[in-house]
Amino acid sequence: MSHNVPPLSLGAFFFGGVELSDAGAGAPAPMDRRSSNEECWQATLDYINSATVAEGLGYESFWTTEHHFQHEGYEVVPNALMLATWIAARTERIRLGAMFNVVPQWNPLRLAEDFATMHNLSGGRGILGVGRGTVPREVLHLNDKGVSVGSHDNPDQRGDDERNRAVFEESMEIVRLALAEEYVEFHGEHFQIPVPGLPDRGSTVQHLTLVPRPLYPYEIWQAVTSPPTLDYVPVVGHGAVFWNQHYSFIRRFWDTYAERYEAAHGTTLQAHEQRMLVVSVRIEDTHEAAMASARPGHDEFWKFLGPYGWSRGYMGDDGKPAKPGLIPSLEESIENRTILVGTPEEVAAQVQEYRELLGLSRLTIFPHLIGDPYKKADEQMARFMEDVVPLLP
Repeated sequence: MSHNVPPLSLGAFFFGGVELSDAGAGAPAPMDRRSSNEECWQATLDYINSATVAEGLGYESFWTTEHHFQHEGYEVVPNALMLATWIAARTERIRLGAMFNVVPQWNPLRLAEDFATMHNLSGGRGILGVGRGTVPREVLHLNDKGVSVGSHDNPDQRGDDERNRAVFEESMEIVRLALAEEYVEFHGEHFQIPVPGLPDRGSTVQHLTLVPRPLYPYEIWQAVTSPPTLDYVPVVGHGAVFWNQHYSFIRRFWDTYAERYEAAHGTTLQAHEQRMLVVSVRIEDTHEAAMASARPGHDEFWKFLGPYGWSRGYMGDDGKPAKPGLIPSLEESIENRTILVGTPEEVAAQVQEYRELLGLSRLTIFPHLIGDPYKKADEQMARFMEDVVPLLP
């Protein structure tokens, strides 16, 4: 079934990694890598420059990320909101979000404060992207509730995941209240706001007020990779971000989101509303050149993230989700359509297939495969905008 295909709103998403001369499927193992402080900081400066390139090319949004303690050099930006504020000062139009602020790593009131500050300073260009985390070493060391994150190599995966989800959902209720209401009071399993019985000037604190609150409208977007998250996101009204899943699974989630949104809010969504697709790209003059260019960074990506369960959205030989821990080949990723590889004509055809499958209007490309020089990512953003987009109907 085809949908009426709306115009594309294009974003670019970068992990913010160090350039690597030896990316690929073989040695070194991810945990054997050690990037220097200088290399990590150079990646940050290059990352900021790429955001200005994205604005110059006409991208509507630029997405940073939040990760901590990654001495390997894969993702070296610990504070997406601080970086976005700096980018906002160097740009005029482009909207700035994170894929994603890892909510269990934050005090929810501090997350709300920092987002509101960035959003207001940028003149309303902030997008609040939220997620639950990837790497246990990050989450555990940045909260006071013993919250980790479920991953394939984490022995207490189910218990960690359920606790993470509960803290995340309470946190987001607090964030939404704090950004929207003048007075905030919340009493849940994990948070008590304000702290009960807190004395203040002869009485006790009855509520808190966030300063500042947004002066402009804002959106909240969340990664959707599992059925429990798909139960939650449309009900609370967050936009849904889909990435690294087989295209047929995305189509099923895409449509289910709309059904649950309508049931919760009484509003029928158009096919393109409230949902976004993220997809990796590699564009070269020939198909063979694109395959050769994509393989090292693709393989390094999955060598790093496969063991954390990121490929659970791939399709196995039986048509069901792949077994945990799959490290897919480039050919498998192309078959799942998590990466679009080829000439401008080939990539345009693949984009159009997604537009017709989903009716999508929000498309964010991932042009910086792990280890790529930033100049290569800038070139890929330019080729997509200048060589691919004009070929779309």
